[in-house]
Amino acid sequence: MDGIEEKRRIRLVVNGRTVEREVSTRKHLGDFLREDLRLTGTHLACEHGVCGSCTVIADGVPVRSCLMLAVQAEGMVIRTVEGLAEPDGTLHPIQEAFHEKHGLQCGFCTPGMLTTLAAVIEENPSIDEAGIRDAISGNICRCTGYETIVDAALSAAATMRQGA
Repeated sequence: MDGIEEKRRIRLVVNGRTVEREVSTRKHLGDFLREDLRLTGTHLACEHGVCGSCTVIADGVPVRSCLMLAVQAEGMVIRTVEGLAEPDGTLHPIQEAFHEKHGLQCGFCTPGMLTTLAAVIEENPSIDEAGIRDAISGNICRCTGYETIVDAALSAAATMRQGA
């Protein structure tokens, strides 16, 4: 297109709020969330889909926002780490469990871990340790050794089973 940036109008729901914006067809979802919507909880690190820090929930499924174009999210329901807590500030069970079980250290991987685990535990509150480890196998954490993350996920799953 010889220097002309192609744009497209998109409409989607982000954290329960309908959003309509004109966006470059080349802009990744993670950049759209951070730059256009100022939802900076989604962390961008490797930008190759390897580390998982940019994971968001798209129509109930964890996805790497660095690998998805914003225009591909047209019509979708997106949930970021900011959308896990209730509107009144009540933490999601996985957020509460991360706090109680010390599931984070530096915090860089935390948004991706939280969104990944929220999605899989909401889908299957009876998930076991092997299922949790499998679910987070695509999320890299350089600090915790994963044990406290797994403990937090098991605790959140137990809480969600009791609440169901």
